[in-house]
Amino acid sequence: MGRKTLHTKVYRVTEEEKNRVLNEAAQIIRRGGLLAIPTETVYGLGANALDKEAVRKIFEAKGRPQDNPLLIHIPDASWLEIYCEKIPPLAYRLAEAFWPGPLTMILKCKSCIPYETTGGLETVGVRCPDNAVTAEIIRLAGVPVAAPSANRSGHPSCTSAETVLDDFAGRIEGVVDDGPCRVGVESTILDMTEYPPKLLRPGGLSLEDIRRIIPETEMDAGICRQLREGEQPKAPGMKYRHYAPKAPVTAVMGGGRESAEYIRTHIKAGEGVICYEEYQDMFSGYACASLGREGCPQEHAQRVFDVLRSFDKTDAAHIWTQCPGEEGLDLAVSNRIKKAAGFHIVEI
Repeated sequence: MGRKTLHTKVYRVTEEEKNRVLNEAAQIIRRGGLLAIPTETVYGLGANALDKEAVRKIFEAKGRPQDNPLLIHIPDASWLEIYCEKIPPLAYRLAEAFWPGPLTMILKCKSCIPYETTGGLETVGVRCPDNAVTAEIIRLAGVPVAAPSANRSGHPSCTSAETVLDDFAGRIEGVVDDGPCRVGVESTILDMTEYPPKLLRPGGLSLEDIRRIIPETEMDAGICRQLREGEQPKAPGMKYRHYAPKAPVTAVMGGGRESAEYIRTHIKAGEGVICYEEYQDMFSGYACASLGREGCPQEHAQRVFDVLRSFDKTDAAHIWTQCPGEEGLDLAVSNRIKKAAGFHIVEI
């Protein structure tokens, strides 16, 4: 028997309809349905984190490997002690400094969080999204919401309701449309089960900001390479090829002018390029998309997934992309590009 096709309803958040939308959305979560929800980072595919069957629907809809753990979303730090234990005082310091916001903390979870949610681990990633609509949906639902990025597994993440529908129309019950996401890359994931804490995934909160609170914070080696066979991912996005368009990608690292020149001399007919705005005129005749202005990490973060997705609507057989450095928010952008490329990287 095949998968049942659903009517995917789009809930647009307006002042006149806000209360109705929020209550209908919360009802979908409570009854075990799947709902795409907006956050400041990317759209998430939400379900009741305490409901095993609802969580299984996330994996089915995304085509996600079962050992890839999910994050849970809560509306404020007071919910932490309900679902987590052995919470270090530093976690509350970070929550006070950065919640609501793009920080996920890996903590020891209580038995009420099913293994289906944690990917078989005894820990869970928890975050408080900086989106008033989603925070209120969670409060009204009265349960934590498991919400990985709302994209088919391995594909670039979605920063608008329209791109969510590209992946999930007919697969989920609804999408809450609160406009484009203002950050554009997923949350930063920090493992708080050890000291010093370890950065598992760079995201919308920079490592530099975290180190202002915890200077000893380390960076996991998995950020710079793929996990090896048999290694267990502790956070989403660590193990599998991620954020990738259909065509293979090569990332080119180096100065803006130098990396653009390298791509220009190596690109072939039928291939495409993602580059900084300043170098687009070097690639006339090729499918070309702008990552934003060189040296503008906020633009890079807001655009990276959209430009990667844009090539699925072209015939480009291969994609070359400039790759920013690893300072501030660009560490997250660089990480997403390298994973999209399967760590096929040229350094010049």
